[in-house]
Amino acid sequence: MEKPIPIAHAAQGDDGNWREPHALAEHLHEVGELAADFAKHFGSDWARLAGRWHDLGKYRPRFQKYIRLVSGFEADAHIKGESGKAPHSTAGALLACEHFEKAGFGAAGRVLAYLIAGHHAGLADWFGGLDARLDLLASRDELNEALAENPPAELLNAGDFKPDLRTIPGGKDGFALWVRMLFSALVDADFLDTERYMNPDKFAQRNTWPKLAELAPLFDAHMTELAAKAQLTPVNTLRACILAECRAGAQLKPGLFSLTVPTGGGKTLSSMAFALEHASAHGKRRVIHVIPYTSIIEQTADIFRNIFGEAVIEHHSNAESEPGKENSASRLACENWDAPIVVTTNVQFFESLFAARTSRCRKLHNLVDSVVILDEAQLLPPEFMQPILDVLNLLSRHYGVSVVLSTATQPALSTREYFDARQNLRGLDNVREIVSDPDALYRALERVDVRLPADWHTPTDWPSLAPELAAHDSVLAIVNTRKDARALWEQMPQDTLHLSALMCGAHRSQLIASIKSRLKDSVPTRVVSTQLVEAGVDVDFPVVYRALAGLDSIAQAAGRCNREGRRETGRVV
Repeated sequence: MEKPIPIAHAAQGDDGNWREPHALAEHLHEVGELAADFAKHFGSDWARLAGRWHDLGKYRPRFQKYIRLVSGFEADAHIKGESGKAPHSTAGALLACEHFEKAGFGAAGRVLAYLIAGHHAGLADWFGGLDARLDLLASRDELNEALAENPPAELLNAGDFKPDLRTIPGGKDGFALWVRMLFSALVDADFLDTERYMNPDKFAQRNTWPKLAELAPLFDAHMTELAAKAQLTPVNTLRACILAECRAGAQLKPGLFSLTVPTGGGKTLSSMAFALEHASAHGKRRVIHVIPYTSIIEQTADIFRNIFGEAVIEHHSNAESEPGKENSASRLACENWDAPIVVTTNVQFFESLFAARTSRCRKLHNLVDSVVILDEAQLLPPEFMQPILDVLNLLSRHYGVSVVLSTATQPALSTREYFDARQNLRGLDNVREIVSDPDALYRALERVDVRLPADWHTPTDWPSLAPELAAHDSVLAIVNTRKDARALWEQMPQDTLHLSALMCGAHRSQLIASIKSRLKDSVPTRVVSTQLVEAGVDVDFPVVYRALAGLDSIAQAAGRCNREGRRETGRVV
């Protein structure tokens, strides 16, 4: 009786009949080639071997019986004397260690083993987690049983690959990111090749995105239409100048950039103009717009979707809980960020760069050759600042990523040394400003009169402040905590609106849209909010009150006052 071909997967067609099984040799070869393509800028030979060896353990007879049994492909398949799943991810890891140890590249074998062993459960701790697993007798049995089935020699052959860890992008400081990049290439290739067999209709919905070059004319048409409709005001004149400078600055060599523009200066669209022109000039593949708060990410995504249609994906917690905001292609793209324009949060972006889980790491290889816009960069979390700056430097220097720090209040992120060396900061040292004279912009966009308290030592309580606020038809009061927002709101007239992170995302978005509509129609609007309104929420009040805070917060609050410059001056108290 002819021995059955080892299989990786089995599935039924729409008619209920069994399709030709997914041959294991084909799966290993295809994953290897796809992973190598994903990693062509940072380690294609590494990724190819990881792909070829990642499921080597599936050759063992125990797994072949298991896959036929659990899939239903062979109802009478059985695993004599054993129960449960058939582990298969350790055989390739052990092979990598042994092969490269014999060849004199033991450390390289460990890297490959680390990737292969984690391709299902995620990356283990580098110290301790893998060694104990490879030392198990069961792991040795898994490899021996797999090799006894005589896998194709071309899969086992490492060729003339001579790994050199001295060529790692970023050296020892870049090792962790490089490993995650390789891991990303492996797991995305594995997911995609498996999906291509198991769910061909789903797979067919992938890779249908337009290129950035196809989206640029849509953006240009939108900006031309906006300019034609815009009133000839000083604010709109300056916005046009900022846009022109961003387009011109896009020709600069890729790297680190800052876009320092006062609130209301049109940073969102101007930064996108820079990104599209920069991508065209330097061969970048996608634009990733990173935003600190979910309260403004939907606003930004809607702006872009109005221009680019379905070529925009949102990846954040609110979008995941609102299926109506997604289509099938965008849901798939959130898995690996292969869309041309991605709008996401600081949390999603930075946690993925330091993740161990397959689902979080899967997208990382698609960061290569992208333009990343860090909107409201002043809100990067201080407690994680050093690793964030380190990874931004690595992405810029070694992975073709251009980073734009976009904000009205630029944080000081350059390298600094202190008397106490523990406080030293490895910063971003070659950041180029896109606009030629930010100070001149700030002088030209002075639209508010900031009034400081007469007595810094005597606070105003909420019962005293409420009547003062109520005397204004439209006013925004920004306080520092959700508790304060609720306490002040309770003192206000009944039609006053409350805005804070205590609200669910959908309700918050609806309320922000309602506030904008009311202000546009000159409907009296009083709002008590936490500082979430300060970061990119495009509202325009004649009067803004701000609880005592840092200068950056006061500047951001002022950006919600007389934003469009339609009044001679706004008032910030």
